[in-house]
Amino acid sequence: MENRRRRVPALAPEERRQALIAATIPLLHEHGLDVSTRQIAAAAGVAEGTIFGVFESKNSLVVCSVIQALDPQVTLDGLAAIDRSLPLRDRMSAAAELIHARMAENAQLMTAARKLILAGQSDPETGGRMASSRERLRDALIAVIEPDAALLRRPPHAVAQTLLLFCGANTYGPFGDPDNFRGAELVSLLLDGFLIKEEDKRGAQ
Repeated sequence: MENRRRRVPALAPEERRQALIAATIPLLHEHGLDVSTRQIAAAAGVAEGTIFGVFESKNSLVVCSVIQALDPQVTLDGLAAIDRSLPLRDRMSAAAELIHARMAENAQLMTAARKLILAGQSDPETGGRMASSRERLRDALIAVIEPDAALLRRPPHAVAQTLLLFCGANTYGPFGDPDNFRGAELVSLLLDGFLIKEEDKRGAQ
């Protein structure tokens, strides 16, 4: 009796759907697309066949789980909470740290999402939702930068795009180093560049 699978109370279809997604997300972080329906069923405390009573396929469940896990709302809320009265450098540093941390946390899921899309295993709606999430993140970052647009050589949307590109490449790219160029250091790179200015040399003497 003690070794039997833990049974959960009967749920309405939408509740069951959300319960299966909630059980799948941690497994995707651990196993990526190699997660099995047996593992998902065990984590959710249901029979394996229950999955297919709610989702058409394992792929459908995985796609829904990836989308939900990558919902940017937590990051958007964090960006919205950044004090706009802070200096530009401080605002951008806080934003860069938030975005970098979120990307690093979801690196495995982002890799899975890209594999699904490249393999044509996600429908157009899925691609559209992911594109919408990227746009919302970009727009939220633009709002952080915009109050000091006059200080920048490029418009806020270009600066925001560059910061996001760097965070993405540093997290997922072949030359990335998640422990390097994050937060204030990344912003210093974007705003100041690599070149040591003469005034910096004099100040160091």
